[in-house]
Amino acid sequence: MITAENVSVRLGNALLVDDVSVQLRTGEVLVLVGPNGAGKSTLLSALAGDVPLANGRVLLDETPVGEWRAVEAARRRAVLTQHNPVSFPFHTRAVVEMGRAPWRGMPEEDDDEAVITAVMADTGVDHLADRAYPTLSGGEQARVALARVLAQRTPVLMLDEPTAALDVRHQELVLKLAHRHARAGGGVLVVLHDLGLAAAHADRVAVLDKGRLVAVGPPAEVCTAELLSAVYRHPVEVFPHPRTGVPVVLPVRSREEEECS
Repeated sequence: MITAENVSVRLGNALLVDDVSVQLRTGEVLVLVGPNGAGKSTLLSALAGDVPLANGRVLLDETPVGEWRAVEAARRRAVLTQHNPVSFPFHTRAVVEMGRAPWRGMPEEDDDEAVITAVMADTGVDHLADRAYPTLSGGEQARVALARVLAQRTPVLMLDEPTAALDVRHQELVLKLAHRHARAGGGVLVVLHDLGLAAAHADRVAVLDKGRLVAVGPPAEVCTAELLSAVYRHPVEVFPHPRTGVPVVLPVRSREEEECS
């Protein structure tokens, strides 16, 4: 659905993404992980066509992403950024409705009300419909922002840290929605810091370090103690979950650290 070929991104003299080639496939959840400054968010922005490339190319539906008009791109991929400020006290439903903007004047506009109602229910914010967005908690705002992105009804979802402000219940909800979208024939690219969530929910994991792609593949192949300890520069242990068998990733702690926690 999206293909990056030898993509590099520079900001001034800094090389933020360095010669990365990766694909988002139909029907999968692809999770980008890596330490702070690894280039995850920059790569997502490059794949979305939101930052200029220093080298390489990105294809969206086999067409260079920069050749799509903005509204055409917005009908094919929806992007959730880390920060989603709303300057005016719009009601929550109005914020979600903004996601339908790419379909104005199209037959799909007839579905606006049904789509908005459905995505607000899916993300658990339907009871907040008449609340002013600035009065919501950080987690509530994050779910409203996700509902807005889901309302675009695009084949590709690109989510940057969608679980960062959420409790355990809502983290699982968001990633279940990502799986549902992928299983329905879409593709989902997610940036996560939580290695446990990545290992549990990804179809494939792409590990970045210092702007380069270190490894990509199924969690059981990529999420190894050796690789992750080297990339994160901190020892981690990986073992299979006793019930599901998926990799569980935990930092190695000393006895003193465990007693303090």
